[in-house]
Amino acid sequence: MSSLLFCTRHLANSEEQMLLAEDGPDLIHSLDPRRCCNINAGGSANYKCGEEKNECLATYESLDYLPSHSEAYKKWLQEKAYRTDWDRWLLMGLIGIGVGMLGFLTHQIIDCLIKLKWKLVENYLQNGNFHMTWICILGSGLAMILVSSGFVVFFCPAGVPCGLPEVTGFLNGASIQNVFNIKTFLGTFVSCVLAVASGLFCGPEGPMIHLGAIIGCGLSQLKSDTLGIHLPFFTRFQNSADKRNFITAGAGAGIASVFRAPVGGLLFTLEEVASFWDVRLAWQTFFCCLMATFTTDLLSSSLDGFVYRGHFGFFEAEKGILFWVKNLLDLSILAFIPTIFLGILGGLLGALFVSLNIKINKLRMRFFSSISKLFLRKTSKLLESMMILVCTVTITVYLPYFFPCTPVRTLRTFQLKNNTEITKEFKREIAEYTCTPGTPWIGPDGVKYYNQTFNQAAALLAENGRRGIAYLFKRGTHEEFGYTSLFIAVAFYFLLSCWTAGSAVASGLVIPMLYTGALYGRIVGLILVSIFGVQTNGYGAWIDPGLFAAIGAASFVSGVSRLTVSLTVIMIEITNDVQSLLLVMVAVMVAKMIGDWFNLPLYSSLLKLKCIPYLDSEPFAGQRKKWLNLELFSARDVMEPCVRVLHLKEKIVSLAQLLANTSHGGFPVVYKSEPDQAEVFLGTITRLELCMLLENEPIFETETNEDTFSCDLLLSYQKEPYINKSAVSVQAHFSLQRTYIIFRTLGLRHLTIVDLQNRVVGIITRKDLMPFQLEERLGLQLASQRLDLDE
Repeated sequence: MSSLLFCTRHLANSEEQMLLAEDGPDLIHSLDPRRCCNINAGGSANYKCGEEKNECLATYESLDYLPSHSEAYKKWLQEKAYRTDWDRWLLMGLIGIGVGMLGFLTHQIIDCLIKLKWKLVENYLQNGNFHMTWICILGSGLAMILVSSGFVVFFCPAGVPCGLPEVTGFLNGASIQNVFNIKTFLGTFVSCVLAVASGLFCGPEGPMIHLGAIIGCGLSQLKSDTLGIHLPFFTRFQNSADKRNFITAGAGAGIASVFRAPVGGLLFTLEEVASFWDVRLAWQTFFCCLMATFTTDLLSSSLDGFVYRGHFGFFEAEKGILFWVKNLLDLSILAFIPTIFLGILGGLLGALFVSLNIKINKLRMRFFSSISKLFLRKTSKLLESMMILVCTVTITVYLPYFFPCTPVRTLRTFQLKNNTEITKEFKREIAEYTCTPGTPWIGPDGVKYYNQTFNQAAALLAENGRRGIAYLFKRGTHEEFGYTSLFIAVAFYFLLSCWTAGSAVASGLVIPMLYTGALYGRIVGLILVSIFGVQTNGYGAWIDPGLFAAIGAASFVSGVSRLTVSLTVIMIEITNDVQSLLLVMVAVMVAKMIGDWFNLPLYSSLLKLKCIPYLDSEPFAGQRKKWLNLELFSARDVMEPCVRVLHLKEKIVSLAQLLANTSHGGFPVVYKSEPDQAEVFLGTITRLELCMLLENEPIFETETNEDTFSCDLLLSYQKEPYINKSAVSVQAHFSLQRTYIIFRTLGLRHLTIVDLQNRVVGIITRKDLMPFQLEERLGLQLASQRLDLDE
């Protein structure tokens, strides 16, 4: 009968403890393939690195994972030069540059496709031929959606669009397959640019976060199983802890590039994306976001539509600031009254948006899961995306037909030095649709004027989201948009963007959220203008619909996402309106508090909907509409008591049966220090390592040579599994609240529970700490306690 003898190892620090949060390949490949084949309990080492073990120690930097008490580790430290971490900073800079270039490319392609699409129907619009306009716009849009949705459904490995929830779940410690695959990258990029350019009410922000995370993963690991590429560079970063850090930085760079907001990107990763954070990671992410924003601005300074325009390296404020507010307003304390109202409205509408979107997604999932054939299911997803586009294009093309042309009304006090500049600005930005071009004339003051007209509904719906938000944020345009166009636009944008989110295209929600909030914020500002009139004096200048459009945009984004600090900084960075900082902070805080009364944030709800086992920073479990204090419970209350344990020596048949009959990801290993003593906890070993053992027959030990077992029979270090002797364990009476914090902070996947004699009595996995599981098990515990009291 053959059996196996397991080798053991120590994990050197908390970073390697977090390796447990990933799959087995990451754990194995993060270790030095030439390090010791066996590390016993006393810390002595037997090396199979080659003829010269000192040569191995001096040349392979991953040896800093050797146990700190090892003599080899101490000797290596003495011979090792001081590491400046220059390669880590270099990688962060390269990731930022890569994400910045991708962000620039994304915006350029989207703008070019949108201009091309509307240029095709320019003559039809001028002649008032709406039917041909609709046919051309719909035809080009359907072609884009066919490719966009097709790439997601048929090309991406997951078959569904991935985004922020998947990245957040992965960084939290969940194992999600194909999130950072090269095919996922290509499919997401193509789908994103075509979906936004097709006319759907969506933006590129969510996909850019995902694409930035993929770039962070790819450049730091320099390997691709899909392409069969494994480059021998930056090998010391090929472990799960460093990979998570680079993915975090890449995600932040994605936000920084798409919004030109480096500080906002840093704070967004801290507030929404990352589960593990420290000061060093903050500095490196900040540098990565800086490089991403700088690269995007540098390329945008001279390239427009992929055509060189000159002035390379000259950063214009109008290009660098996404929704540049040129005129800052003096504020009054009275401005906080409508701001609080906007915060309440943002919280209510945000909670409604989350609830409606989750219900739509549940209905969508239920419908598609009822289709048994895979091809028909994928085709149905593609057809749904096309149906959304048909509805969107029909509204954006035909609805402006019912609105007359409106003259441009811009206050003289907010005009630039030359009125020609302000009229040229409107001519360039506002959709004239079927309106006749304005005629210029020279006024009595010698200034050139235009009788510019535009279509309000076309300016709000036919243009892309970024352009529409810029219209709404403008100051001094008190009566540019009327109640009818604003109410209709907010209703359609709210419903269609809610329907689009979750469909089979890679799309973001930040631009639709900003747009929706800006629309109802503009309505509130217009109500104030109707009541108090257009104020031209300094004390009443704050009554401006453009100001409340920006505040409303922040309130709705906060009501949906519950972001606070990062959202406030991003709003200031994309508008340059520092004067309204306090108003934005108040609106954001009120919207978050109101929204939290009704439901979870959108991204947390999507994590739950997609069944991604995400652990919040604090555990929440309720019973009978009351929150439970987990300090009153212990680890034994939620642990799984029936544990399959392994011994230092196991039979091949029993291991094979164990793996065939269970789906567990890891197993505790026990041993007896003396024959007459009880078995105590020694460490853990993962399922993948056990599978690797069974695939290597040369290391099997038969009963005939049991006493002559030698380390020489073992595999090389690259293939040899190890028992993790530094695996975390807690005693059964340990506080459940602190057990949860330890599990999440270290990114564990298994936590062994022992008694006072260090005997294994249970195990806790990620699913045992999920809210529904906590509520179920603690509810049974409370019911048992009440029964005991009654007796």
